[in-house]
Amino acid sequence: MTSSKSPDDVTVAGLFSYPLKGGRVVRHDAADVLTTGLLHDREWMLVDVRHTPARFVTQRDCPLMATLDVEALPNGALRLWAQGYGEIQIDLPLRNALIKVQVWSFETIALDAGDAAAHWCADALGLSKQHVRLVRFNDAMRRDCNQKYAGETGAHTFFADGYPLLVANAASLADLRRRIGGSAGASITMDRFRPNIVIDGLPAWDEDFVETISIGAVTLKLVKPCVRCQVTTTDQRTGERPSDEPLATLASFRNDEAFGGVTFGWNAVVTAPGIVRAGDRVLAEYRF
Repeated sequence: MTSSKSPDDVTVAGLFSYPLKGGRVVRHDAADVLTTGLLHDREWMLVDVRHTPARFVTQRDCPLMATLDVEALPNGALRLWAQGYGEIQIDLPLRNALIKVQVWSFETIALDAGDAAAHWCADALGLSKQHVRLVRFNDAMRRDCNQKYAGETGAHTFFADGYPLLVANAASLADLRRRIGGSAGASITMDRFRPNIVIDGLPAWDEDFVETISIGAVTLKLVKPCVRCQVTTTDQRTGERPSDEPLATLASFRNDEAFGGVTFGWNAVVTAPGIVRAGDRVLAEYRF
């Protein structure tokens, strides 16, 4: 049995996508929410070809990716720009070689974006031109989510860590910042957690007990808490890592042994797609 929050109490406070995995956030006033997540979210990725298959590169390995500005064009093409390096646009369709890539334990065949794109990314990020390639998810392939958590929803995604969406709660961030305190707490902004949808109006940490959220015609099922890594310590404006916060404070009260680390936010699957707008009312249904 579930109980619901009043739809007047909870709203969408932010909508965000990351067309390039690890690149700078793109903010939206409105977004199409598909079965795979927000439109064009994490369709592109950098890989290191020293590994076989070529292994994904993110801010875990290269914090400077936080400074790489990104735009997904309406047809799925990509535009990148960085201070001091100008910009580059990668148009579709890609006509280059296929490449075998890996995201965590998932292996697939991706589309290589070519030498010019790879070399531009390497220069902008201070990486070796011989080691880095830019790839796009191959629409001929499919990446299903872990059925242990996604169940029989048929959820699938592109180059996200594992699920179509990450949902975060503004009140939980406020509580975390209070616990850290001082200027260190004030510096912890929501973009460090790289959510897709931020909701406002739920009490802090209530997302741990939410089964589904409905936003107009869109329904999301929260399936797994998100275990956090050193990306959360990266200043998303500069690419610097000034301290071990927020991981240090999260470890004091959010360490989940069952999932192997500290958690913030919830992975979600899309059971009913549609359009979500900032400010939309949210109906949260609890597991009890």
